[in-house]
Amino acid sequence: MYILINQLNINKGEIILKRLVKDESLCVGCHNCEEACAKAFTKTEDRSKACLRIEGMAKTNDVQMRVCTQCGICASVCNTGVIQQNKQGVYMINKKECVGCYMCVGFCPEQVMYYVDGRNEPGKCTACGICVKACPVGALSIQDV
Repeated sequence: MYILINQLNINKGEIILKRLVKDESLCVGCHNCEEACAKAFTKTEDRSKACLRIEGMAKTNDVQMRVCTQCGICASVCNTGVIQQNKQGVYMINKKECVGCYMCVGFCPEQVMYYVDGRNEPGKCTACGICVKACPVGALSIQDV
């Protein structure tokens, strides 16, 4: 298992740290998670527009899952400072202020940020959980820490 997204939730005054966890040994390479992500945010089933990547073949046990780790590198290289961490620990792009330089896309270590046709700002994971719900085998999950 691999810990990926740190997410803070405030519940009755307590802070609960949640993490998106991937388990590549469970992934069957169906790409449902990519399609759900792309459809939710770009209204297309074009998997190249998803904020995660599933590569390789499950039959050969060579599946690699790449998901935004919320590492913050995108924010650190943003020349205009429009990528900020929200209260839940997720790095979000201020779409109104983004100048579209795409510096963040080039520096994303997981290569899961992307150019969006017709938009000024790049696509980036918002830790919404749509990919988790779409996974038929539980290879993606959000867990309390």
